[in-house]
Formats: sequence, structure tokens, C-alpha cells
Amino acid sequence: MTRSEGRPGRRARLTAQAAFLYTGVLLHGAAFLLWVWFSLTVVYAPGVAVAPLLFATAGATSVTWLQRRRFAAYADTAIPHTPPVKAPDAFRRAVGRLRTAAYWRHLGYHQLAGPVLGVVEAVALALWVGSIGGITFYAWYWLLPRHWAFVQWSDVDGWKMAVAGLVVLPFLPRLTGALLRLESVIARRLLGPSRAEELARRVEDLAERRAETLAAADAERRRIERDLHDGAQQRLVSLAVNLGLARATLTDLPPEARAVIDEAHREAKEALEELNHLVRGLHPHVLDDRGLDAALSGIAARASLPVQLAVDVPERAAPAVEAVAYFVVSEALANVTKHARASRAEVTVARAGDTLRVRVVDDGRGGADPSGGTGLTGLTHRVASVDGTLAIDSPRGGPTTITVELPCTLPSAL
Repeated sequence: MTRSEGRPGRRARLTAQAAFLYTGVLLHGAAFLLWVWFSLTVVYAPGVAVAPLLFATAGATSVTWLQRRRFAAYADTAIPHTPPVKAPDAFRRAVGRLRTAAYWRHLGYHQLAGPVLGVVEAVALALWVGSIGGITFYAWYWLLPRHWAFVQWSDVDGWKMAVAGLVVLPFLPRLTGALLRLESVIARRLLGPSRAEELARRVEDLAERRAETLAAADAERRRIERDLHDGAQQRLVSLAVNLGLARATLTDLPPEARAVIDEAHREAKEALEELNHLVRGLHPHVLDDRGLDAALSGIAARASLPVQLAVDVPERAAPAVEAVAYFVVSEALANVTKHARASRAEVTVARAGDTLRVRVVDDGRGGADPSGGTGLTGLTHRVASVDGTLAIDSPRGGPTTITVELPCTLPSAL
């Protein structure tokens, strides 16, 4: 950096330091005077001491905002905001704010640490003014009228003032910079969020982002299901119908041609059946229209073994939760069919308060292991995606019971 480039930077830094000290004296001085007012009121008029106390309490939020702006503008220090109090109305938010540790940290900064820091800032500012005034003493001596002076000009040794200013002034930028760094540390500790509050806010942000991701994935599954249902599925239906008509009407074709048409018709129907399973696996349309009872009834009807279904959900849960419950039952019954060697199954879905409980029981051989690659690991991950829990009780010889509990209400993004 050249000298011409460094001077504006140093000048700007010194100006910021001076502004930081000046605004700090004003803000901390105001808080100190308010504290003195409250103390005198408690001593001499305790009956009305609540007025300055309420004023100090209400003004703490505004002064905190001003201090954050001051540190950001003049000390290049960003002090994070503390998490806001969530309440349905302003009065409850104010009362809740009084109960938080953050509020009392702020009040302690303004009423206890603030006056001390204000005195230190006033001393630093006085050193700046005194040093510059001492260096320029003779200029003030010749420019100002004698009756404007606060001291007798003849009693002051100008050269001593100038020397003192020249000695002290070079150290003031570093001292002021150290004071700014010290105050920044104190302000971040008292005006910013604590470690626990930062972690709580981070957890809340992660939960909201996860909810947005789940909502986007669910919307994408719905779009794919709709596109397949309205596009490829309808084309396959039309192809199967046309091949069936060709097989029924074109009776005079050679046997080789009829065999090709029969094979194409069979494959079209198999492809249509596979696509139907795929569409239901992505997101069943009936789940959005008619809810869990109708969607699970379809699963039970298509199962290859008798399934007893009981659904008691007087109030619908969040769409993402209903989708998880649907896929839990679907995958659990698929596992029963493939691995359990069961003769029957029982599915119970009930809502208790804000919890949706899903229970799948079969009379198979038992021994289900989530780490055995039977699809239970995928169920665990799907349930955990909405903060649900999954428990498996599957002793050797059976029966196997899968119990899932899901929260009915999720963040607004879902």
C-alpha cells in the first residue's frame, strides 16, 4: 500500500474511532443518568420508582438496537440478534421478553457495564481532545479572544502542552483500537445471543430448511405422479385397448402375426400394471382426495393375504405425515408378504392428540431385523424425516409388531 493510499484509510479509521467514542459517551451517559434517576427515586420516592424502572425496561430494546448499529458502523462488529419471543399478541411478547436471559443480559450491559465503559470512553475522548488541543495550543492562543478561555492563558505553558500532546497522540490510535476490541467482545457476550441460544436458533433454521426440502420433494413426487397418470399411463391404456381390438377383429392374420399381437398385448398390460404400482408408490392420488382411510383400504384390498384395517383419524394430519403413514403401511405389508410367511395381518391407525400412531401386526415367523435389508431401514429413515419414531418387536417365531408414532403438526413449510 502506498502512502497516498494509506492516508485515506487511516483518516477513515481515526474518524470511525472518534465517532465510536463520542456516540458511546452519549448512549452510556444516557443509561447512567437513567440509572441515577431510578436510584434516587428508590431512595426518596419509592412509591413512584416503578416509573423509571418501566422506562428503563422499555427503552432497553431501543438502546440495544442503537448499540448494534454503533458497533456495526464504527467498530466493524456485527452483533447477532437474539431469537425473538413468539407469542400471539404484543403484550404476551413483552412479558415473555422479560423472562428471557437475553433481556437481562442487555439490561446488565446498559445499566452496569455501560456506565463503566462510558467513563473509559470519556477519558479516551478527553485524551484525544487534550492532545490535539495541546499541539495546537498556540493557534488557539492567537485566534481566540482572551475572555473565551476557560483558563488563564498566562498561567499555561504552551510548550509543555504541545510536548505532552506530541508524546501522547501517537499512542492514542492503538489504545482506542484496543478499547474498541474489548468493547466488541463485551457487547457480543452481553448483547448477542448466548451459545445455547445460537444452537437453538441453528436447530430451528435446520428444521425449517429440512421442512422446506421435504415439502419440495413431496411436491415433486406429486408432479411426477400426475404426469405419469395423465401421460404415460393413458397412452399405455390406449395401446392395450388398440392391441386388444386388433387381436379380436383381425382374425384372418397368419399365426405368426397373431402371436406377435398377443405378446404385445400381454406386455402392454404388464407394463400398465407396473406403472400403476409405480404411481401408487410415488404418491397415491386418493390420499389427497379422501385421506388415509380410503388410501389404506386400497392397500389392504390389493394385499395377497387377509388384512384387518382399523382407521380412527377424526382430524387429518399434515400431508407429509399422511404420506409417511401410507408408505409405512405399504412397505410393512410388502415385507410381510415377501418375508414373514404370515397368514394374516392387522393394521391400526389412530390419532391421539397431536400424535398419529400406526401399528402393523402379522402372525408370521418373526425375526425381522432392520439391518437385514428387508426395507425396514428405509422405513426408519422415512419416519425420522418427520421427527417420528419406529419400534419393531419381532421375536423368533413371531408375531411381528411394527409401531410408528408421527407428529401430526409440522413446521409451516410442510
